Amino acid sequence: MASKATAVWTGSLKEGKGTITTATGVLHNASYSFATRFEGAASGTTPEEMIAAAHASCFSMALGAQLGGAGFTPDKIETEAAVTLAKTDGGFAVTRIALTTTAKVPGASKEAFDKAAADAKAGCPISKLFANNTEITLNAKLE
Repeated sequence: MASKATAVWTGSLKEGKGTITTATGVLHNASYSFATRFEGAASGTTPEEMIAAAHASCFSMALGAQLGGAGFTPDKIETEAAVTLAKTDGGFAVTRIALTTTAKVPGASKEAFDKAAADAKAGCPISKLFANNTEITLNAKLE
């Protein structure tokens, strides 16, 4: 199974602009630029924002799977991922991903939830992608 997206960039780094389109059409000519990535411009996305969306959704699904395997059905799992892009000795890099999740899981103890959350963090494919080169933190709360 392969998921696909296309990015088109025109112009120089600082003055140029780009668009991103996913095969599913969820993103269609979504804009991105130097200004959105490095200067905080409000219109457009960034590669790091898309990584954050991918990690938040992947972790939420993995937590749902872990809870299901433990016999619990979550009413709701809400995860935020904050991806930090920083300048390092080797250039810019994703240096940290902070996951914050809150879940409502009827019947689950704090211990069962914490184990499921830790296992989801370790097993989520996006976590695995970054595990050896990026700090990944998790703040998980059971409502």
